[in-house]
Amino acid sequence: MSTHEPLLQTIEPDDLSVENTPRKPFSQQRTVTPVVLTPTSNSTMASNRNDAESGIAGIFRQSAHPAALFCMYFFRITAIAVYVLCGLFTDNYVLSTVAVVVLLAMDFWNCRNVAGRTLVGLRFWNQVDEDGESYWVFESRDASRPANPVDSKMFWIALYTFPAFWLLLFVVSIVRFNLVFVPIVILALVFNITNAVGFTYADRDAKQRWANSVANSGWSMGMGGFGGQILTSAMKNSVGRIFG
Repeated sequence: MSTHEPLLQTIEPDDLSVENTPRKPFSQQRTVTPVVLTPTSNSTMASNRNDAESGIAGIFRQSAHPAALFCMYFFRITAIAVYVLCGLFTDNYVLSTVAVVVLLAMDFWNCRNVAGRTLVGLRFWNQVDEDGESYWVFESRDASRPANPVDSKMFWIALYTFPAFWLLLFVVSIVRFNLVFVPIVILALVFNITNAVGFTYADRDAKQRWANSVANSGWSMGMGGFGGQILTSAMKNSVGRIFG
């Protein structure tokens, strides 16, 4: 190697393709956009996959008795849909009336004997004794087995919401002078209001039984005498003021 030759010119590059590759100007080089992390509230984030799913699918997934919940809403929604839309598909009044009445009867039986018993653990019926006097009989689930919160909430929503829908349809029928379908609406109101009143009293009766059992258990645990009387009267008065 000559001593007069520059040292940089004698060093061969490792990869000739890198040396021959033209470089882009600095202004044309790709710029990287900085990522800004914005903190979010933890309350809007789901803790698991099931909590992230909402809507009808999430309600039925969290329900303990999805079949009973589906049948309750199916019969009630179908009855209203057939009543509102029957005039668009047929002009036969008898066919429309029979279809709505059958759906109302199925909903009344299902709500009273299946949905109420499985979803909220309540049941009621009217019984006639030997003297010919009728009275209400209420059954409730054991307080140690509480109902599923989703089933309970959806049951009471359906129980009180659909009578309001039928009442609105009754007002519409009167305003539009469509008196032909008024008997159907009255029958729907009778069925829905009967279930609403019956389950309301059954729920109140169940809460009163729970209050009496708590008071009696307090009496048996050594709280007799004046203290037991105070506890018993306090529980009965509190339940009576709230649900009476």
